[in-house]
Amino acid sequence: MSQTSLVNVELKGDVAWVTIDNPPVNATSQAVRQGLADAVDAVKGARVAVLRCAGRTFVAGGDMSEFDKPPVEPHLPDVVQMIEDSDVPFVACMHGNVLGGGLEIAMACAWRIAAPETGFGLPEVNVGLIPGAGGTQRLPRLVGMEAAIDLACTGKVLKAEEMLQLGAVDLVADDLEKAVERFVADLPDRPVPVSQRIVADFAPDLIETSRASLKKRAKGQQSPLENLTALTWSQEPFSEGQPMERARHLALRQTAESRALRYAFFAERSVSKPALIKDVQPRDISRIAVVGGGLMGAGIATAALTAGLSVTLIERDSEAALAAHDRVEGLLKGAIKRGKMTEAQCKACLSRFRAVDSYAEAADAELAIEAVFEDLSVKQQVFAELAKNMNASAILATNTSYLDPAEIFAGIENQTRCIGLHFFSPAHVMKLLEIVHTPQTAPEVVATGFALGKKLRKVSVLSGVCDGFIGNRMLAAYRRAADYLLADGALPHEIDQAMRDFGMPMGPYELQDLTGLQIAWANRKRNAATRDPNERYVIIADQLCEMERFGQRSGKGWYRYEDGNRKPIRDPEVEALIEGYSAAQGITRRTFTAQDISSRLLAVMANEGALIIQEGIAENAEVVDIVQIHGYGFPRWRGGPMNYRKEIGSDVSQSVMLAVAKESPASWAIAAQTIAL
Repeated sequence: MSQTSLVNVELKGDVAWVTIDNPPVNATSQAVRQGLADAVDAVKGARVAVLRCAGRTFVAGGDMSEFDKPPVEPHLPDVVQMIEDSDVPFVACMHGNVLGGGLEIAMACAWRIAAPETGFGLPEVNVGLIPGAGGTQRLPRLVGMEAAIDLACTGKVLKAEEMLQLGAVDLVADDLEKAVERFVADLPDRPVPVSQRIVADFAPDLIETSRASLKKRAKGQQSPLENLTALTWSQEPFSEGQPMERARHLALRQTAESRALRYAFFAERSVSKPALIKDVQPRDISRIAVVGGGLMGAGIATAALTAGLSVTLIERDSEAALAAHDRVEGLLKGAIKRGKMTEAQCKACLSRFRAVDSYAEAADAELAIEAVFEDLSVKQQVFAELAKNMNASAILATNTSYLDPAEIFAGIENQTRCIGLHFFSPAHVMKLLEIVHTPQTAPEVVATGFALGKKLRKVSVLSGVCDGFIGNRMLAAYRRAADYLLADGALPHEIDQAMRDFGMPMGPYELQDLTGLQIAWANRKRNAATRDPNERYVIIADQLCEMERFGQRSGKGWYRYEDGNRKPIRDPEVEALIEGYSAAQGITRRTFTAQDISSRLLAVMANEGALIIQEGIAENAEVVDIVQIHGYGFPRWRGGPMNYRKEIGSDVSQSVMLAVAKESPASWAIAAQTIAL
């Protein structure tokens, strides 16, 4: 029988076994497509063909490295149609994940058999695309329009058992090969090809209600709506809808949105492999200690427990330890309510958890993370106690947001084991982890930080030491630029609306109210002595803090809040304070359009990111962008501030930044234009 290096055809009796072997995810590269086309010809004469994949998964998507190049034959839609039209019926034998082109291929098979827990989906929406090989045309015919919208428009992945209930899978079996052998030994009648079926009736308002819901959730991203439109084409004959889908898929590959989303996809993978830890083996960590049981410490403990680690949480006294235990248990039980965890899994987590009031209980931990108040002396005391009670080689990690780890670890023996692990709140939810290395931190310790981040299902990035590291340093510049806009004529709600219109989940002032104004205030006071006296400094935020307007928790900040309602309400008192500040400074307030506001703030973010790269704090633009996407809600479909800068043109961004700097002399450092492009 015929075979290529990636697709093999083996005849066993009257059954042809077609095996794709294209690690790691059996993507539908040109070689795989050619191999499948050849296989359709090679199986002629067999009674049935079984399509399966080697390795850990069925076909789990396309080869995105091809998306920036002209399409090369054989095209996937043609190969999929060959499988569906083949005189020899195909059985898809599936495990792992069946995604994108993998699901399109599977739907072309006459029957589908899957291992339990196999995942099915059309994730093209996550890279700014619609399927291009009949996915939006076959799926509604196979599972109905409502389920198809759920899969194609949101990127949701359904398990084999759910697909079985929808009628998309014929059999779910533990031993796939034996199940397939039994199935092909007594084949049922060949069903009508999926492309020739009729979409089942659905609610008349389904499309419009789905469109409204998707538009609200997408926050400017177009691909969910593009997928919905393509799904509606399935109500026409397949011969009309499928070419429309293919043409739109190819057109969307060239859009800024798809380029940005593909960039983010690859950036997430590249940032996890910094040059500093190339070929460095991490330690295996199974037991950690967490010092501090507040919201941050409890979140870190919860993330570690759900990752299978044993956790000892240390508090100042037995009462605080009991409260911390209850806090962690509450977070775990909350996961049960959300369907993220079973009762048995929660019980297993709690069996590996203890909250105590003695540092001696950390003696057997391989790594300790402090999550106490952002005060240098308090953190130094924590590490002095940990160093006394833990093994001299145990890793010591600070969760500081701003402070210099070198000062925190001053006096600690063997500083090669010291590192920053900056989690973002809430730590059991937020995906970003900044791994901060000092000049003394051993590469093995950095590698262990990345391995721990992976175990905790975090997106980890490497940062050098500077005030605020990558994320909070950029946030400080962003807020400072927003404050300049306030002083010069804008109001908080105008700035927030402009950034929401750009795609941010909330604007800078809504975000401050959510997280609390007091932490940034404390940091500004800490830096006051070293701040350049020539730098423009707007005191409005400080005045709000002095008025005890700390944000949502105090019921008022930049906005006011009604009891039990987090919706920000414009506050005349705050707006009068802003206008009064401008008058006192002799500033004639002026009007800023939404475009003025967003372009200035984005230019400042990109400039600060470029400075961070220029100074060696971040390795490259991908690191900066991933920090912003996963830590601060920068719209993924924009690709991050550095990618957005490249998309609109670095000269455009630089020009805006120069104008911003000119308006506030001695207040901004300007990065080299060529940085991070």
